Amino acid sequence: MAAGRIIFLNGTSSSGKSSIARELLDVLDDGVFFHLAVDGFNAMRSKRVLGAAELDDALRRTRMGFHRSIAAMAEVGNGVVVDHVLSEPWRLLDCLAVLPPEDVVFVGVHCPLDELTRRESARGDRPPGLAAQQYGLVHAHGDYDLECDTGTASPRECAQRIKEFLPRRTGPGAFTRLRRRYLPVGAAGGG
Repeated sequence: MAAGRIIFLNGTSSSGKSSIARELLDVLDDGVFFHLAVDGFNAMRSKRVLGAAELDDALRRTRMGFHRSIAAMAEVGNGVVVDHVLSEPWRLLDCLAVLPPEDVVFVGVHCPLDELTRRESARGDRPPGLAAQQYGLVHAHGDYDLECDTGTASPRECAQRIKEFLPRRTGPGAFTRLRRRYLPVGAAGGG
């Protein structure tokens, strides 16, 4: 059984990842794809109020489980569109360790800070300043297969650009390059 392709969208909160993911599910016509969003995994957690340390531990386990769920879905042949915020270095490192790099198309989703702030305010479901806090962190690794700017392109245009890129991808992708840079030889099956 061939592994499924993973289209991994990384960007700040309110950058347009979920909108692009929904459009990708509509435009991709070469397999079955599932949208797996980190926000969806967070929403599945029980609503009991947790202390700061307990919440941090729960969120870390949630994200580690999310990463492994992506890998499991792809391993059995499903295409996966991932919607994530790699705002802490360990998140990227964990993804590099558990996801097969040759199956990942890594897409940076960018948006100007003033537009992120406007979207965040209009949404009303995010803490004010969250996107600004994440802004300098999520793209710190500096390597993608493809980048989109939702400040200048619609989610549909970004999805179409990603779709057009997929058959043209050649050579080692960003996940392979990042794995070589950040993980020691032999980690996660030898990288």
